[in-house]
Amino acid sequence: MVQTYYTVGMAGHIDHGKTTLTKALTGVDTDRLKEEKERNISIEPGYAPLKLDNRIHVSIVDVPGHERFIRQMIAGVAGIDLVLLVIAADEGVMPQTKEHLQILKFLGIKKCMVVVSKISRVEKELLEFAVEEIKDILIETGYNDASILYVDSLTGKGISELIQAIQTEIIGLEQRDSNGSFRLPIDQAFSVQGHGTVVRGTVFEGVVTKDSLLRLLPSGKKIKIRQIQVHNQETEKAQAGQRVAINITGTTKDEIKRGDVLVDSENFQVTNTINIALQLVSSLTIPLMQRSPIKLHVGTTEVYGKIVFFDRNEVKGSPEEILCQVRLNEEIVVRRGDRFILRRPSPVETLGGGWIIEPLAQKYRYGEETITLLKKQMESSPSEIVDNLLRTYKLLLKHQLIQLSSLQEDEVEEILLSGNYIEIHENSYSSKHIVSEINEVILNKLTEYHKQFPFRIGISKAELLQVLDQEKNLTEHCLNDLLQTNNIKQQEQYLYVADFQPSLPKGPMEKIVSSLMNDGIQPEKWVDYIKEGNLSNQAGNDLKTYLLKSNQAYFLNEVTLIHKSAFDKAVDMLKAETDDIFSLSEAKEILSLSRKHLIPFLELLDHHQSTRREEGKRVWINK
Repeated sequence: MVQTYYTVGMAGHIDHGKTTLTKALTGVDTDRLKEEKERNISIEPGYAPLKLDNRIHVSIVDVPGHERFIRQMIAGVAGIDLVLLVIAADEGVMPQTKEHLQILKFLGIKKCMVVVSKISRVEKELLEFAVEEIKDILIETGYNDASILYVDSLTGKGISELIQAIQTEIIGLEQRDSNGSFRLPIDQAFSVQGHGTVVRGTVFEGVVTKDSLLRLLPSGKKIKIRQIQVHNQETEKAQAGQRVAINITGTTKDEIKRGDVLVDSENFQVTNTINIALQLVSSLTIPLMQRSPIKLHVGTTEVYGKIVFFDRNEVKGSPEEILCQVRLNEEIVVRRGDRFILRRPSPVETLGGGWIIEPLAQKYRYGEETITLLKKQMESSPSEIVDNLLRTYKLLLKHQLIQLSSLQEDEVEEILLSGNYIEIHENSYSSKHIVSEINEVILNKLTEYHKQFPFRIGISKAELLQVLDQEKNLTEHCLNDLLQTNNIKQQEQYLYVADFQPSLPKGPMEKIVSSLMNDGIQPEKWVDYIKEGNLSNQAGNDLKTYLLKSNQAYFLNEVTLIHKSAFDKAVDMLKAETDDIFSLSEAKEILSLSRKHLIPFLELLDHHQSTRREEGKRVWINK
């Protein structure tokens, strides 16, 4: 049997009966704090399980209605799937009713049911008037398809009908993602004697089990789980949509604050700069100015910062979506698509809300170019987001792609398996397009090198890696790709374009080679040729390497080269004038060489395996 988990929020103005209705639905009094009992108002969100059928598990969140506790209200509704907007029949729509509806809309909560409470207190005519007012505000805030139900929590009237309506509404809702990485924004942390630290929150995504290893962000502390409870019942796991309490070790309650997040992977990063799509309330008491201080509410986090516009310096009210940036005083943990609320710290008011386009944003210049960039970020599909990241970074580990894209793990995995991407090295990825571009750059670099140094075999691999200045594993992959497809070739440490043949440039180098050839088997020291040709030491070394690597010359000794044609001619002469075995004196007479040149020549002959030395004589191996 497939189990589904949802959170239903109870919102509305203070004293409109939310807590009493929650108790009527669940049997639980969510006002647990002493101050709440004494003042008869909810200060912190309260939670209670609503029993439906065996497949559907629902947590009711009773959020505070008083204006002074609006931040707790935002934290409470941040993880809900369906909201019950409670409006007392005897008071009707109130200021917090409207503000709560605005906040719910900004937070992207699509499903709303209106519950008219305390219906026994009013006459039919007054109830009808209240309902007309409710319909007007629903149309104004975009919840005009919300169903309206009527209850009296004290007598139980309408409660069973409401429970049935909740179940019907929930069946059509999309369940939160339990397949991705685990994320739990914390809204409460406290100590229990004998057990230690306990944190509470609604699981935003993923699954947590007792054997999970977690991290507390933004601090990065490693956390172990002692126990998991869902509505006071111990369990082995909890998943997206469930209200959970986790007994943890690795930190104390004093090191945890509301808004910290428990995660189970490296797929999340902290940030203090976010790009946002902002929708403002219909009217502001004071214009919102460039770099104004703001308070951001996202998940259970409440943090101060400033707003940065790129196409305006103030806004009084705007129906359009504004693309802008928020720079925060503290680090937070968010993903692309997370919903937020912006409030003004003073005078206190809700400014608006929207969704996060880019969680790990950079600082940009004022102007249309930045707005174009933000539009591109906003409109990009998941595969385009991955493509853009790889264009920027060239090579990323899978968890880095998840972090930077703020996409779900299964989304990124599906994109990487689409055939357009390549695993370069141990779970690091690039795109085929990037590999193709780098391959082209390598071929161009080699071609340029051949034009500049036509007499060199090619560029050393180490030098090419330095010139390319790319991640080593990515460059190695591209080089191997080009080698396997025979676009380039390698000789020892040198790389060159497949159809390239080294050639000697006309001028001093040609004259040096001609002199070396003419000097036959009695050449000068190599440095003397370099001086004669007026070459630099580097050019002289390049020419020497070219002659040796192209087998046009051989080392006669450490400081002397002999041209191949002179060597071959001397070998042919020696073979013609000697038997299978010949002596040193015979060779000296035939070649007319001094001992100074003869010994290195014969050793070179041995090195080429044309002869071998036996008892002071030479034996031809291949005559």
